[in-house]
Amino acid sequence: MAVAEIDLYELLEVERGASDAAIKAAYRKLAMKFHPDRNPGDAAAEARFKQISAAYEVLKDPQKRSAYDRYGHAAFQQGGGAGSQDFADIGDIFETIFGSAFGGATGRAQPRRGADLRYDLEISLDDAFQGKSTQIDIEVSVACDTCTGSGAAPGTGTRVCNLCNGFGKVRAKQGFFVVERPCPTCHGRGEVIEKPCAGCRGEGRVDQPQSLAVEIPPGVDTGTRIRLSGKGEAGPMGAPPGDLYIFLHVRPHAVFDRQGTNLYTRVPVSFSTAALGGTVALPGMDGETIELDIPAGIQSGRQLRQRGAGMPVLQGRGRGDLVAEVLVETPTRLTREQRELLERFRELETGEQCPQSRGFLDRLKEAFGG
Repeated sequence: MAVAEIDLYELLEVERGASDAAIKAAYRKLAMKFHPDRNPGDAAAEARFKQISAAYEVLKDPQKRSAYDRYGHAAFQQGGGAGSQDFADIGDIFETIFGSAFGGATGRAQPRRGADLRYDLEISLDDAFQGKSTQIDIEVSVACDTCTGSGAAPGTGTRVCNLCNGFGKVRAKQGFFVVERPCPTCHGRGEVIEKPCAGCRGEGRVDQPQSLAVEIPPGVDTGTRIRLSGKGEAGPMGAPPGDLYIFLHVRPHAVFDRQGTNLYTRVPVSFSTAALGGTVALPGMDGETIELDIPAGIQSGRQLRQRGAGMPVLQGRGRGDLVAEVLVETPTRLTREQRELLERFRELETGEQCPQSRGFLDRLKEAFGG
């Protein structure tokens, strides 16, 4: 298949016999015009900038320019007229920027890998704490059993694509550019199926329900991603499959709120316990009872921390903490005896028992002149 070549002099908009100074001036002018900083988001300008830069790399060097003038693009092919390793390196650069119109041979497109898939899995906080082995059911494309993923009917094969002659790509010259696209007939494979498989209609894959085992490690959180390699969509025509990514979502818990590896909760305590002190029992995530010591005179909003009673560290050691915020609860239903006792207590109050209330009253007197 004939390959359209890009003339380097035309690319820099100079005559073939132009002086070094003229070539340098032309390059600077075009580089300024097509520089990516001056054309943000313009892919065509960026591609043109790379092309003129590659062309200038050749034409500014007397030896490389001489080789190009004598051999053309063949000077930069592996084993080409110039035969120098430096020229082979330039050929590699040109192949990257321009495509195979410059330099070495380019093979047909490789089979496209199957798509990666996503599965959202909801679990409880207990599952996140302990870890869990579970099964998920999904429908995903797998290699066709009839043709073993080839897409061809049993007993048949493939032939070279007539449009691209097995190259897998077709090219067309547009101005200074050579545009290369995957062959529309063989989709870049370079070959076509003689007789498509009846089971998969030539795709090489079919949709089937799958039941997959998933291991959830302790310490996972919402957003944790588990990768099952090779369990995604099968690739077409026997290409490798993609991966399956399982995204975890942890349901809210009735008692605990989670922040990282720490657990938070609010613990109501009675008026008498807050005044006299005591203990409050909480169930831990590991099933063990946690006893929080309530110091006498504790106020609402104070946080008590139990080290190592939180969530486990994912793929690590240790656990976070349990943080309990105390909420002092004022009694709303009193018996006659309780009311009498509280009335007696109020009569005995001197202000020393509640320093914050006394301090607030003092500030009011000072602010409003007594």
